[in-house]
Amino acid sequence: MDKIFAILKKEIRGFLINPNFLIVCGLCSVVMSWIYPIQLNLFATELKTYVYQMQMPQQQLNIHYGVFLRHLSYLNLMLILVVPALSMRLFAEEKKMRTYDLLLTSPISSSQIVIGKYLAVLGAILIIMFLAFLYPATTSFFTQVNWGTLLIAFMGIFLVASVYAAMNLFCSSLTESAILSYVMAVIFNVSIWFVGIGVDVVDGSLARQIFEHISLNQHLSSMVEGTIRTTSLIYFASLIFLFSFLTERVVESSRWR
Repeated sequence: MDKIFAILKKEIRGFLINPNFLIVCGLCSVVMSWIYPIQLNLFATELKTYVYQMQMPQQQLNIHYGVFLRHLSYLNLMLILVVPALSMRLFAEEKKMRTYDLLLTSPISSSQIVIGKYLAVLGAILIIMFLAFLYPATTSFFTQVNWGTLLIAFMGIFLVASVYAAMNLFCSSLTESAILSYVMAVIFNVSIWFVGIGVDVVDGSLARQIFEHISLNQHLSSMVEGTIRTTSLIYFASLIFLFSFLTERVVESSRWR
């Protein structure tokens, strides 16, 4: 654990003193500060005009669905682009700067290297998500908020971001080009949302069940509505373990070479 903590501490310090990370946090705050009031105004307008629009879905009159979930959807879009920027340098830059060889020859296992760097990315993601959480938290001063549902919804987005981090770390381990790592990571992040598209295409019940199980959207949708399912937790944990294992294998193969 000491070795993992040493890597974690080094990478977290690297994030916090890196002006690029601070710029990313600033840009995310600017975007959310611009979009969130718009969503609040739109929600207020829907409430005012509800009397004249009786066909409006009842869910849209709930602030969780009308504001918070829209806020989380924009947060997810930002994370698709931001997480690759956070993870692209963790292996690729070390290879380019030739410090990767020193890391491989140090008395630390490949799994400890991967875990330490992965936890560092999660730490950076938590900082960004904390900034995003401040907006609904501030709204609670003006209206009643279902904290349980809101926290579970944020937990769902964090699990999705954790999957992004595992995939993007794998992409960073494959190359010494940070730009190539970023491009591959974004493609991975976008592609995973289309894996479960077969649910709307196939006709067989077994095939539909398979695609529903591997669909990221299916598992996330239940969590953003405030429901935690064991199958969803297993799904996210399996993806994280898979890509973390693949990253560890890449690092170990580099050590043997």
